[in-house]
Parts: sequence; structure tokens; C-alpha cells
Amino acid sequence: MASTPEHDARIAKMVFSTIWPLYVNKIEKKGRTESELRQVVCWLTGYSDRQLQKHIDGDTTYAEFFEGATLHPNAHLINGVVCGYRIEEIETVLTRDCRRMEKLIEELARGRKMEKILRSD
Repeated sequence: MASTPEHDARIAKMVFSTIWPLYVNKIEKKGRTESELRQVVCWLTGYSDRQLQKHIDGDTTYAEFFEGATLHPNAHLINGVVCGYRIEEIETVLTRDCRRMEKLIEELARGRKMEKILRSD
């Protein structure tokens, strides 16, 4: 499934702080912790926990969130299908980065070991 310009624009405008509680709920229902979620998101984005907290507390859009991020050098190793989209086929950088983060969160919720999630090569 290819993303459309409208879909990409909708993702760019989403407010990170409104989605964060959904991520937390998803992983906690599966027995994982918010601390692990933070570790995964910080690994991907290069944000410190303090920087991440500012985004959680603020009104940062996904476009702003990923604009300020420095993606991990191994982020390209995150592939597969999430939300019906094959990550490696998504052309729009922002949408691809969002789907990469969602893939990591999905793996966390499914109980995958942290060293596998964090793609240590």
C-alpha cells in the first residue's frame, strides 16, 4: 500500500503528545513499561529522556518531532510491514520515520527482546 500526499500531510500534523498515551497503553497492556518505550524512542530519535519529555508535555507535531531528531545510524535496518505499509517502500521520509517508530513499538508490545529491537547490527 502506497501512502498518499494527503496521508503524509495528516501524519505531519498529528500532535505527538496526543499519540504518546496510546503508545504507553499499547505496551503496558502487553506487560512492557513506559521506561522501555522511552528507551526505544530515544534510541531511534537520538533524543535524551529530557528532550523526549518536552515533546510529550508540549504540542509538537510529528513533522517537528522528526525534524529535530537525529535518527540512529541503524534505523535503516527497521523494515517490514506496519499498519499495512511496507516500511522500505515508503518514499516520504517523515512517514517512513513514523512507521519505523511504530514498528519498534509494535515489536516492544509483542515481547521482542530489547537488543533485537535496538538493531545492534
